[in-house]
Amino acid sequence: MNFNLIILLITAVVPLFIGFIWYHPKVLGTAWMKESNINPEKIEKPNPMIFLWCYLLSLFISVALTPIVIHQFGFFSILMSEPGLNDPNSDLFAYTSEFMANYGQNFRTFKHGALHGMINAILLALPIIGINALFERKSFKYVMIHTGYWAISLGLMGGIICQFT
Repeated sequence: MNFNLIILLITAVVPLFIGFIWYHPKVLGTAWMKESNINPEKIEKPNPMIFLWCYLLSLFISVALTPIVIHQFGFFSILMSEPGLNDPNSDLFAYTSEFMANYGQNFRTFKHGALHGMINAILLALPIIGINALFERKSFKYVMIHTGYWAISLGLMGGIICQFT
């Protein structure tokens, strides 16, 4: 199994795209600024470096999400240090080839990847955001605004990765 670099580069754009919508003042941007104690003047002039860093960090998320939403990576992770895995003349190579021919497309749908993306938003993003918010003395509304954003972003990213990788 390989990572599909093109798909990972595309999915890394998803959080930026969703963020432009989610945090727009007419959607949840005004509520987010209020809960974050940020005034509009402070963020009025966009900084291109912020978007570059966001894209790079989103690419990290895409890479990390791939083996989570594609179950076949687990099969190969068990065998990765076995001799013959990449030798076309070995029994192990024949076994893995047959396995992938029979089961390689199981659970490889947008819907399944989106489900796992959303599960990760609830089980990873929510606790991380929540813990930070507790120490920063932020509100429950603040946590929900950010968790909602990550639920949509990770759901779309997971769906795209699972369907097209």
